[in-house]
Amino acid sequence: MAAAWQRPYLNVFKHFRVEEWKRSAREGDVTALTDARLKGTVYRIRSSVPASSYLQLPRTGTQSLGLVGRYLYLLFRPMPHKHFVVHLDVATEENQVVRISFSNLFKEFKSTATWLQFPFVCGAADGSACNRTTRTSRRDLMGAAPADVRWTCLVLDLHSILSLYVNRCYSHLKSIKLCSNLLVKNLCTSDLVFDPGVTFSEARQANLACRGVAPMPREMAFPVPKGEKWHNLYDYIRFPSEGSKLAYDSIQKSCPGPVAGGQVLEDPVHQLPQPVTLTKAVRDRLSLIHQITSPKAMPHRCPVMTKSIPEVHLAAPGPLRAVPAGDKELEKDKRPHSVGDAGQSPAVSDGGIHVYAYQRSEQSIRAIRTGSQEGLLPDPILKLRTIIGFGGCSTKWALWTRNNTAVVYPCHAVIVTLQIQTREQRFFIGHTDKVSALAFNGNSTLLASAQAGPLSVVRLWDFPTGSCLSVFKTHVHSLLSLSFSYSGAILCGVGKDGHGKTTVVVWNAAQVTRGGEVAMLAKAHTDVDIRALKIAFFDDTRMVSCGRDNIRLWRVRSGVLHSCPVNLGEYHSLEFTDLAFEEGHVAEREPEDRTLFVCSKSGHILEVDYKNVCMRSARRLLPAQPRGCQQLDKTGGAAGPGIAINSISVSSTFCATGSEDGYLRLWPLDFSAVILEAEHEGPVSSVCISLDNRKVLCTTINGNLGYLDIQSRDYNTLMRSHEDSILAFSVEGIWKQMATVSQDNTIRVWDLVSMQQLYDFTAAEEMPCAVAFHPTQQILACGFDSGMVRTFSLAASSLLVEHKQHRTMITGLTFSPDGIFMFSSCLQGTLALYSCKAQKSHVLRVLGNVVAQDAGNSSDALVVSGDSRLMAFVGPSKYVVTVMEACSLDELLKVDISILNLNTRASDSAVRVCFAPVPRGELLVSTSSNKILVLDTKTGRLVREVSPVHKLSCSSLALSKDGRYLLTAGDKVIKVWDYQMRFDINFQVYIGHSEPVRQVSFTPDQGHVISVGDAIFLWDFLALPAEGSPPARAHSSESDLLPGAEGSSEKLKDASETPRQTVPLPLLSSPPCLDVGSVHQAGCPSIFSESDKEEEEAGLPGSSRMVAKGDKDALVLVMESVRNEELVVRPKVRQESSRSPGEPANESRKETKSPKSQCSIRPDSYRHFTPRFKASVLPQSFLSPPAGSEVLKLKAVIGYNGNGRGNMVWNPDTGFFAYTCGCIIVVEDLHLGSQNHWLGHAEEISTLAVSHDAQVLASASGKRNEDSHCQICIWNVQRGVCTASLFHHETQVQAMAFSQDDRFLVTLGDYSDQTVALWNTCTYELVSSTCISEPVHDVAFSPFSQRELACVGKGAVMFWLLEQQGDDVNLKVHRAPAPDLLGLVELTSLCYGADTILYSGTNSGQICVWDTETNHCFMTWEADEGEIGVLVCRHNRLMSGSNTKRIRLWAVATVPELKLKGPDARSSSVLLEHEITLDGTIVSAAFDDSLDMGIVGTTAGTLWYINWTESTSIRLISGHKNKVTEVCFSPDETHCATCGEDGSVRIWTLGSMELVVQFQVLNQSCQCMAWKPCPVIAWGAESQHVAAGYSDGTIRVFSISRTEMELKMHPHAVALTAISYSTDGEMILSGDKDGLVAVSSPHTGMTIRILTDHKGSPITVLQCTRKQYRDFGVEGSELWLATSLDRRVSVWASDWLKDKCELLDWLSFPAPAGPEGLSSLPPSLAAFCPWEPGTLVYVGFGMQKEALFYSLCKKQVVEKISLPYFATSLSLSPAAHLIAVGFGGTSPPPFPAERLLRLLCCPARDAQDYAGHDDVVHLCRFAPSGHRLLTASHSAVLVWELPGS
Repeated sequence: MAAAWQRPYLNVFKHFRVEEWKRSAREGDVTALTDARLKGTVYRIRSSVPASSYLQLPRTGTQSLGLVGRYLYLLFRPMPHKHFVVHLDVATEENQVVRISFSNLFKEFKSTATWLQFPFVCGAADGSACNRTTRTSRRDLMGAAPADVRWTCLVLDLHSILSLYVNRCYSHLKSIKLCSNLLVKNLCTSDLVFDPGVTFSEARQANLACRGVAPMPREMAFPVPKGEKWHNLYDYIRFPSEGSKLAYDSIQKSCPGPVAGGQVLEDPVHQLPQPVTLTKAVRDRLSLIHQITSPKAMPHRCPVMTKSIPEVHLAAPGPLRAVPAGDKELEKDKRPHSVGDAGQSPAVSDGGIHVYAYQRSEQSIRAIRTGSQEGLLPDPILKLRTIIGFGGCSTKWALWTRNNTAVVYPCHAVIVTLQIQTREQRFFIGHTDKVSALAFNGNSTLLASAQAGPLSVVRLWDFPTGSCLSVFKTHVHSLLSLSFSYSGAILCGVGKDGHGKTTVVVWNAAQVTRGGEVAMLAKAHTDVDIRALKIAFFDDTRMVSCGRDNIRLWRVRSGVLHSCPVNLGEYHSLEFTDLAFEEGHVAEREPEDRTLFVCSKSGHILEVDYKNVCMRSARRLLPAQPRGCQQLDKTGGAAGPGIAINSISVSSTFCATGSEDGYLRLWPLDFSAVILEAEHEGPVSSVCISLDNRKVLCTTINGNLGYLDIQSRDYNTLMRSHEDSILAFSVEGIWKQMATVSQDNTIRVWDLVSMQQLYDFTAAEEMPCAVAFHPTQQILACGFDSGMVRTFSLAASSLLVEHKQHRTMITGLTFSPDGIFMFSSCLQGTLALYSCKAQKSHVLRVLGNVVAQDAGNSSDALVVSGDSRLMAFVGPSKYVVTVMEACSLDELLKVDISILNLNTRASDSAVRVCFAPVPRGELLVSTSSNKILVLDTKTGRLVREVSPVHKLSCSSLALSKDGRYLLTAGDKVIKVWDYQMRFDINFQVYIGHSEPVRQVSFTPDQGHVISVGDAIFLWDFLALPAEGSPPARAHSSESDLLPGAEGSSEKLKDASETPRQTVPLPLLSSPPCLDVGSVHQAGCPSIFSESDKEEEEAGLPGSSRMVAKGDKDALVLVMESVRNEELVVRPKVRQESSRSPGEPANESRKETKSPKSQCSIRPDSYRHFTPRFKASVLPQSFLSPPAGSEVLKLKAVIGYNGNGRGNMVWNPDTGFFAYTCGCIIVVEDLHLGSQNHWLGHAEEISTLAVSHDAQVLASASGKRNEDSHCQICIWNVQRGVCTASLFHHETQVQAMAFSQDDRFLVTLGDYSDQTVALWNTCTYELVSSTCISEPVHDVAFSPFSQRELACVGKGAVMFWLLEQQGDDVNLKVHRAPAPDLLGLVELTSLCYGADTILYSGTNSGQICVWDTETNHCFMTWEADEGEIGVLVCRHNRLMSGSNTKRIRLWAVATVPELKLKGPDARSSSVLLEHEITLDGTIVSAAFDDSLDMGIVGTTAGTLWYINWTESTSIRLISGHKNKVTEVCFSPDETHCATCGEDGSVRIWTLGSMELVVQFQVLNQSCQCMAWKPCPVIAWGAESQHVAAGYSDGTIRVFSISRTEMELKMHPHAVALTAISYSTDGEMILSGDKDGLVAVSSPHTGMTIRILTDHKGSPITVLQCTRKQYRDFGVEGSELWLATSLDRRVSVWASDWLKDKCELLDWLSFPAPAGPEGLSSLPPSLAAFCPWEPGTLVYVGFGMQKEALFYSLCKKQVVEKISLPYFATSLSLSPAAHLIAVGFGGTSPPPFPAERLLRLLCCPARDAQDYAGHDDVVHLCRFAPSGHRLLTASHSAVLVWELPGS
């Protein structure tokens, strides 16, 4: 939106004073002259060369105009027979500058990422010769301007240009450069569309303002002589044209104007601008454009449109019938519609709230089923039950009813009757603004209410029935006070007129109960101030008023209102606030012989003799003294301030006063002493004594309403309310509570059963603006305008934690429905994710500039799906809705809303979002154009839209859990919709709020609806039960929230009446394996002990028992102390080693299983290894090549498996360096850069461990098949051979470690395995295996003792001790829990330090320091914001690595000294020395003995060399984190390229396999890639280019030498799947997942041809090859093929220079019936055979598993080669007769998915199989020379050599 000073438009030349040339620059021939036709100054810019003369704004390039208007208006005229150029520099929201140029010099449209060049077509005058001759050809229109070129108003929509052509969001106009040759009158920017052909009067008559169109400002307009039309004299060009969503290739006149002028018939020969298929950036971000622009099936039934806000009226029970809309004369006067407008009582009804909707005609209809129309049932579907709130315009109006059982008070626009015993409420609804005054007649049968605001009206109600008898205008702006006569015949009111003068009006209401009208009796204007006015109960024609400096008596005589003042004497300057007549009647006194009591702000109470119009006495009430209260009679001479009295009420025996000090006081009529008083939280605004004199009603300024029971002396609070607008609320369903936040700086918690306030939190310096209840715990989160997010424990009434991630107002706050996460956003666009597993939440991730900053705050700013998987919000701009993964904040989907509204000039923006129930998978978005868009959450596809929803934009929306009903709130209205839109009238409307509704939502039980704004409205939701649902709980109005209903408040409470302090948490694992007693022997000095053998074997009750009862082969005995003291482990049967170097790896072996507690829930720790999911398995048969005859040799592996944990080792003494990539161990020489590859695993390797002498390496991987165990390989480092294979763990190995003397190897199973195994490294026999009851994450041997080791897990460290007696090894363990101050944490990493120190990291960022002698933690410190997964300690230095991507170096030299202090140790002496941020979470690390240098691995697939001394980090090994989608060689084979789903294109040098350059595109996936072939000219570095295709349908061309993107094209609307260069490199062929093939020029960026032959099936292969020009009987030097997933291959011959492309052959291959959907089948692949010209090879799903050779000449299959499985990749060698075929597709049965690379030798058909891939071999590509082969399996890329080729 434009800045305020730029509205409604900005005259650029005038604002920047171009004539002074101080803020603008000119060069060459730039002259100001007077134009005779325009009658004003114009600037002439001329030169023979356009660039040599120009006018530039601003003066220098470092400055910026900062013009934010959407439209730029340029008033200019090109010079005849000349050329001109205009340059505009426009800034995007990403601070990128894009140059927009247009000129009649340009012959064609060109675009790059930062420059758009548009040809400008100069039009000639209509009817001229030039105009007629140039209509025959569009190309003839290009070039110099014609002789009779006209003055032109050019309107450039800068927002649409950037969105359509470069996929950017417009921010502001930076600079303008007008180059010769042209005349320019002016420049203007605005957010409005100006039509120069419309006058101001025509615009008013046509009401164009509502359509966003305005007449051209006079200072910008061209003169139009009388009788002429603007469009006959000048040209109007708007670009892009109105409503266009297509990009055009030129700027030219195509229509007369946006509004004015008749329809102009264009010559049929004249060609309009052609659509550009190059850059439809609007289709980049959404595939929705096809749905929006295509015709839609419109429903036959049209909804009824409402003309105004419908009337809601309360009536008594009875039958339903339609009610007239009201008096037509009142409609003309803009009188609010009401039932009483017709002067008749409305029909009685069922006591609910009825909705009356008005059609566009004069007649009124019900917004329900009438006649044949079908509407939403039941009607009404909402019934107002309770309103929490009081006051609004004023808090002084509260009245007793005649029977003293109920009170009547206003709550903003609703009048409420509250029964004081039952707390039931009855409502009077009809006012459209706040109620400013109330009055009863004497017997409480008539109620008068006044409405505030400029359209002040008074309503008269029949109080017993609740019907409105009359509505009439007051003729004053706002009534401040009302008074009814006792009989109800006279009504008097006081207010202000239009000039601010006090006005007193008297009405005659005597006939209103008989159906008559209310007539005005008298009206008077006065200059005196009136605060209160009352009609005398003894005379309807007499009134009394008081105010500042006056007390006056009024009387109506002969239709005239007269008044006389009371002589106040020395009290004439007091400020009088209220008055009351003396009650009671004495027979000997005249009725008018009454005393009038008047109170004042100074504490004086004056007694006035009404009959004699004089003052009797004056008393002043003073604050209480230590004993009693002092008051002065008449003299008032006491010193000090009095009690400021706001209200007074008098009965026959006593008087009540309400004062500013917050006290309600009862006095005797002589005011001698206080009888009774009650203190309130705020000043008392009014008091009212009941008619039985037993109760006193009291109201306070801060919105409290209550009464004092005089007999019992009890005070009862009836209502508490917020003092200002309510911003948001949150409801939880367990304790039936609701929390609200308000602009009055309070947070309040309410009981939904009793609707009473439970808690009140006040923030004096801050305003709470967002609130959320934890779904399962009594925890409340609140966000403030300072950016603070606080969580409170309601059970303990205490503050839990403060989060300071934000700096500005919190705009969104919510919990995930499962309660695991919390989310918050602020006005700066920052989004934060918190973990709420513990009571004290902690931050997990913070993202900046992702939430819309201009969307404002709302409770719906952040929404989470019902399954807690997805989170959605409006952002990063108000035009975009983003869907993220809730647990990680990873972006899943972005939907641009601005492109969806084709029928308006203004860009539509998103306002609110809401998820539909999970099975629907839909996201609802309300927009600024009053629509609701229903989007698919997976694809972003537009499912449907609802329009219009409200008159103004929808402020809140909510969907019922069953997905049947939709709630929307807009302005002051609530609507309930049928979500499926099945009826003629799909909604019902409800009013009652006087302010915009901020939020509306269902209660958790779906039985009620809550809406907030000015007050809290609780509605009964009366929806009928869904078909098939049990009727017992069919949304009855008597739900479990209400007293007396099933599940009342008594039943909700615990029997103990004491709330729980914490919510019980479910166990994450099964019960422990053993029932364990204490085994600690008394008097034993060691903390480790061994139980008696007899006790073990006997299994005595209360002591211990066997692991598995009756299992004679049980390996170990596990006991766990219930006191968390120790575990004792002793092997019962020792197992022989299960390995044999001579045995095959898969030979069966005898194993003994230990029963264990299975835990299927992954711990909350990234340190825990989780294998990547793979659907492929090992091949059943494997054709290994004979030794020495291998055709392929693995040369290099590109990548590091960042999914592993501790899967990199480095020994600084020997230089041994190894890491894993998939199932391969890569051993690399860091000096030479050469690699050795150890192939022994078939699955992904999880972890590595190297012995301390670096002679043995242990590696672990997953099990080969479902029946075997995990594989642990033992490698001889010197020889590089596997010497042993160990099998014991059932799922995955989490960590391994060698003892200090390398005699033992300990292996740790993952969370599903939960075993600790100890191996003898001499024989590799299993020494011991222990089942543990909870997952552990890391293990380490002590460097000081080979007998001690430790492991960490859930909230504890396990210290183990090895005791060996002969061949027996005893394992003792002591479980030491983490300090209580850490709460529930996972200990995730550990390492031993100096002396007897052990360091452990936690998932909450702390480092704990343990004394290994006493096994207790003596110190902790906050080391990071995230989980610490890696710790390395060397002497006095400690390195920590975490999931915040940081590694930190700590100085811990003082820690051994702190150990002596024990629990008193403080962490302040631990110093942070260095910190380095890397590219991913830290998963592995190895350092030298001084911790000066080392190697660190991250989840991004990178290994970094770290030098702490120099504070440097160098990338050693790099790879793709996600799946690699394409690989290719450069034509000269010096480099290769890879691309992946992470959006990167990486160029590698084949010599050293180093990463040369990386091109990264954010938020997109790179799907395919091609290297430009060698040109005909000599090969040079300048011509090395790579073209890459992305998931958004774009093609980007990168220059390798210049390391930059040269061109971005957009030929596709969906993701690309294949791309290829033509053989000469002059064209780019691309295919997408919709089956379209585009042919584009990389020189011009234009798409010259679209082929739709394969439409409907994704393109899998595009390949080009050379051919003789007339081969196969067709012209063209190039042959190319396209293959699609539906087993179809098309072969084409082309000559691109001659624009020839001819289909040569079309192949379709049969296949059996397979699973539904092509995506589940193996791919269809084809390639030209290099050694057989005119032949192609095809593999794919078919009748047989085979490779087919098809001859294009013979038109038949000439050869078949049988394959073991369906292929997933294919490549043919250009040098030898070799075919590389990859297998392992993810097809479901019966299609095998074995991972395998097979090399076929033709024609001998010899086959060789090669291992090394741990997943599908989905890519294989031969080099152009045939000497190398690239294969890819997920993220691993393997480079093979063919030595003999």
